[in-house]
Amino acid sequence: QVQLVESGGGLVQPGESLRLSCVASGSISSFYFMGWYRQAPGKQRDLVAQITPGDKINYHDSVKGRFTLSRDNAKKTIYLQMNNLKPEDTAWYYCNQGPVWGQGTQVTVSS
Repeated sequence: QVQLVESGGGLVQPGESLRLSCVASGSISSFYFMGWYRQAPGKQRDLVAQITPGDKINYHDSVKGRFTLSRDNAKKTIYLQMNNLKPEDTAWYYCNQGPVWGQGTQVTVSS
C-alpha cells in the first residue's frame, strides 16, 4: 500500500519561494503518472505539474516558468519548487500517484 506524505507548505509573501516535498512509502508503480494538484477554497482540484512514466513533465499554464517539478527516485520523493509565488497560488497542494493521494499541505501567499 503506497502512502504519500507532503510537506513544505507555509505562509509567504508575493514573490517569495517555497519547496514542497512528497515522500512515498511502500512500493511505487512505475506505470503511474506522479504529480501535484492544488485546490483553492470553493474551487475544483486542478493539476499543477506531473511527471509521466517516461519522465516527461507537464505544467499548468499558470505556473510555467515559475514552478519546477523534480524527482529523486532513490528517496522516493518528488519536489515542487515554487518561485515568484502569487496570491492566486494560495491553495492546498496535494501529491498524487494513480489512485493514491497525500493529505495535502497548505500554501498561503499574502502580503
